[in-house]
Amino acid sequence: MQQLMKQAQKMQQQLAAAQAELASAEVTGTAGGGLVSATMTGGGELTALTISPEAVDPEDIETLQDLVVAAVRDASRAANELAASTMGPVTGGLGGGLGLPGL
Repeated sequence: MQQLMKQAQKMQQQLAAAQAELASAEVTGTAGGGLVSATMTGGGELTALTISPEAVDPEDIETLQDLVVAAVRDASRAANELAASTMGPVTGGLGGGLGLPGL
């Protein structure tokens, strides 16, 4: 039982370290060949949005809106991939729980 508690404590420490790593990591998603880029933390917080002047057409706001959405989605996908690769080794593929019912 004591060995199990030590393993759980070690896993908890590794999980906290992985979460801290994700919080400080940044990923960038782009759309329109780089006309719009979105930067997010590994935790999914949007931190920056860059729009190239070439993407701005007052007569076609819908395209710009679509590019922004696409860039944010691309950054979100990258953040999810980063989270999976960072947390996977810590959780051992348990999907965030401990593999026990109710957790």
